[in-house]
Amino acid sequence: MPKSKNNRAWLMIMPALILILICAAIPLITMVNYSVQDVFAGDQFVWVGTHWFESILASGDFWSSLGRSLLYSAIVLLIEIPLGIYIALKIPRSEFIAGVCILLMAIPLLTPWIVVGFTWKVLVDPQSGLFGVWAASMGFNWDLNHPLIAWLTIIVMDVWHWSSLIALLCYAGLKSIPFEHYQAARIDGASRFGLFRYVELPRLHRVLLVASLLRFMDSFMVYIEPYVVTRGGPGTATTFLSLDLVQTASIQFDLGEAGAMSVIYFLIVLSVCWALYKVMMQADSQHRVSS
Repeated sequence: MPKSKNNRAWLMIMPALILILICAAIPLITMVNYSVQDVFAGDQFVWVGTHWFESILASGDFWSSLGRSLLYSAIVLLIEIPLGIYIALKIPRSEFIAGVCILLMAIPLLTPWIVVGFTWKVLVDPQSGLFGVWAASMGFNWDLNHPLIAWLTIIVMDVWHWSSLIALLCYAGLKSIPFEHYQAARIDGASRFGLFRYVELPRLHRVLLVASLLRFMDSFMVYIEPYVVTRGGPGTATTFLSLDLVQTASIQFDLGEAGAMSVIYFLIVLSVCWALYKVMMQADSQHRVSS
């Protein structure tokens, strides 16, 4: 006689699920409500329907900000994923040394975002910053008023801040590979690249998809670091969608337009995350079939 499923475990996590649902649903409902209203003084509402959505989607500034956000996410992912894999492969096998390396890599991850932003802003200051003064002594002016320098600064800052996350995830994935797989590959005469290609990389595919998902969400919604370092400048060179949204809501106080922009922002993140999730599930099912 087949056993009946015991669903009592759901009762244990139900309070947490209800709390998460409430914390997520209330801001989302408020955001959707604002997106179809014209808000005056924060408490006077006039129904405008899809006016804000049409206005935003027809705005060149919105598409420019979206393009900068997507470009930023693509650049940091293309740098951090290979770099994280490389660092994870280079972590020594000794448990003590590996523990020290992991501890050092955790330091950037434990540093608050605003502290990271102010640290790098001070670091590249040409008058007093360690890197800025060194660059000036080499005859190079590290001027954040130059768009290329501003982009390079925030990208290097993001790589320093978050590459450790990729490295730690990849290291955990590598540690889960049975030692017998390495032995079999060495017996077959596999080179170091062949060992990575046919033994390590297949075991990392799910880890890398999760890492890509986490890093895309964080980099696409980045706000504090570029705001502290560049204030979205020079001009609008580093004005990402998140900075544009906050400026619309808190500086211009256009809550209706900001609500519509938030809904569009939310749908973009949700769509990309759903696509990555489907790819992850499909790759996992293919991996199980091949195994």
